[in-house]
Amino acid sequence: MAPRAEKLIIGPRLRVLRNSLGLTQGQMAAELGVSPSYITLIEADQRPASARFLMKLAEVYDLNISELAPASDAQLAADFGAALKDPALELAGVSRSEIAAVLQASPKLAAAFVRLHDRYRETVLRPQADDNPLTDRDKVEVLAETSRPVDGVRQWFYEHRNHVAGLDRAAEALADELQLHRSEPHIALSGRLSAHGIRTRILPAEVMGDQLRRFDLHRKELMLSELLSQSSRRFQIGVLLARLEQEAAIADLVRDAGLSDPAAVSLMRVSLANYFAAALLMPYGRFLAACESTRYDVELLSHRFGSSYEQTAHRMSTLQREGARGIPFFFVRVDRAGNMTKRFSAGRFPFSRFGGTCPLWNIHAAFDTPDQVQTQVIRMPEGASYFSIARTVTRAGGTHGDPAQRLAIGLGCDVAYAPRLVYADGIDLGRTRPVDVGLNCYLCERPNCAARANPPINRRLQVNERERSLAIFSFEKIA
Repeated sequence: MAPRAEKLIIGPRLRVLRNSLGLTQGQMAAELGVSPSYITLIEADQRPASARFLMKLAEVYDLNISELAPASDAQLAADFGAALKDPALELAGVSRSEIAAVLQASPKLAAAFVRLHDRYRETVLRPQADDNPLTDRDKVEVLAETSRPVDGVRQWFYEHRNHVAGLDRAAEALADELQLHRSEPHIALSGRLSAHGIRTRILPAEVMGDQLRRFDLHRKELMLSELLSQSSRRFQIGVLLARLEQEAAIADLVRDAGLSDPAAVSLMRVSLANYFAAALLMPYGRFLAACESTRYDVELLSHRFGSSYEQTAHRMSTLQREGARGIPFFFVRVDRAGNMTKRFSAGRFPFSRFGGTCPLWNIHAAFDTPDQVQTQVIRMPEGASYFSIARTVTRAGGTHGDPAQRLAIGLGCDVAYAPRLVYADGIDLGRTRPVDVGLNCYLCERPNCAARANPPINRRLQVNERERSLAIFSFEKIA
């Protein structure tokens, strides 16, 4: 039996959209080719929105469908659900429908609750961690994730769907000016630096030591290690050009972000400069057109734009320009230990704010087949399914005595977009059974999982001395 389509109740969100456009129900109905009564019923939550209606909304008003769907803010849903699982709240038994009702009716209140819970958790855990930060590794990881400056920067990019319009257009204009699509990119970019009185030097690894890039402002030299690949050298030149030519724009973005931690401010400046560099090497219009024509073939696009696999995959997660959107990908980078060292999303994929990733996700299996693409359909606890692509990459550097680090890159999107990807060819998506994964073991309530490393934090552990099952941990279930 085919799975039933989710009924999307979007009344309040549709009403807010219509009012923001200054339209009456009749005017919106005429523009969408439906009856005014249909709009009335949807806004009154008396009728769900059909997939065809959502597609028409996206086409006429240039929207990302996920902006209207009840699951649109999956990150907020994940954070809110995780906060409610705190044993201190004594809220065991809260159903998904109750959580969904709160998120739909009062998303701002839910977000405020999450922020309050973050501060509470930090207040409770910090004194304990300060007393002995090595006694409980997991506790320290939770605290560190909450307090790290990187969390604020990640949140800013998430709220902007990983797209920075002003920097993107400036980078595209510079790429056109330098004719990067016709010139040898390294020569063109180095020439641009020369116009600023700065020369580029490639230096031996023993001279650079553990540094891959160093800018000497006094001597006006950009020094790059010979350990960097050609694509990384171009990228680092682009980063310096961002600092030289987009300083005011970056300063405005950092100020508007309202970050108070000096480390967070510095990190955001670095992140925005990196964003500009990627947008310069892969200009939006040409890159989006190439993505569509190659059906998002990351390897082929890497060759075409002279970029690395990681740079290309990351760039694909930023294609959310108004009026010219690509597939809303999520992007993650994971090390062998399962630590998520980078995460971005243009769509609605829910990331865990602490702990590792689910071991059932194929991003971990990528280490077993280096440099080969793995595909998988995964299903999250709330029911949303995603098409996932995973492959390992090797970081810059690497010598006989000091091999380069190998990481796994995960790229994915809602399974509805999968037919547009070359990686889905030959896969019967209608018959493929999704692999049920969770955010991480602390927050996952799926029973009988042989891959579970920890019991969920809001379930009482059950120990049966007479039996042994595949799952290491058993826990009480809610009726």
